[in-house]
Amino acid sequence: MSAPITVVLVHGAFAESASWSGVISRLTDQGVAAVATPNPLRSVTTDAENVRRATEGIGGPILLVGHSYGGAVITEAAVDNPAVVGLVYVAAFAPDHGENSLQLTGQFPGSTLGETVRPYPLGDGTNDLVVDRALFAQQFAADVAAEEAAVQALTQRPIRDFALGEPQPAGTPAWKSLPSWFVFGDADKNIPVEGLRFMAERAGALSVTEVPGASHSVMVSQPEQVVAVINQAIDHLAGHQG
Repeated sequence: MSAPITVVLVHGAFAESASWSGVISRLTDQGVAAVATPNPLRSVTTDAENVRRATEGIGGPILLVGHSYGGAVITEAAVDNPAVVGLVYVAAFAPDHGENSLQLTGQFPGSTLGETVRPYPLGDGTNDLVVDRALFAQQFAADVAAEEAAVQALTQRPIRDFALGEPQPAGTPAWKSLPSWFVFGDADKNIPVEGLRFMAERAGALSVTEVPGASHSVMVSQPEQVVAVINQAIDHLAGHQG
């Protein structure tokens, strides 16, 4: 691995690429190549294929960074993908084969997301889901400035319910063969902190960073903390070149 690492950021449900703005600006100020790739939020399979194509276009080595449902997407996109050298999970799911995001959300008590989600039928038997805009700030971004949280609520990208319930396709998830790092807030109302700790431990994460008081939107409210973890990953990977 002789070329510089490129950081590819993948947003999750009820978010969009601009949620990475604070992270990207700090990385680029440091001279780190970074890009936020769109995530359609239709299914793990198709969303992962979109990310895989993006990595092929960029070329390796790539550090994949996923937020929330984006963690399930990078877990799949990195399978048998020689361009990807590491994974960073930002308040994110790291599913094993056959697991899904809904299952992992409910595996430990504490999530209040289900009470705030509103469905919109798509006409094919599935629904698009959004977080009630009036409830978004307190559910998703309690530690984000009110004006910024309001913009997040209005620009959120809906996720198809099928994506949240689709079993993780790959027989061997990428975190079993690639080094991983986890960062999340201890005030996350979407994914219970016990669940995040469980997934980090199971993945054998090289580091686990819990940000006191941070919400599910930790990359928006605490971009410095997220960048610090990404830099940990880059430094580790650079030290294992060749």
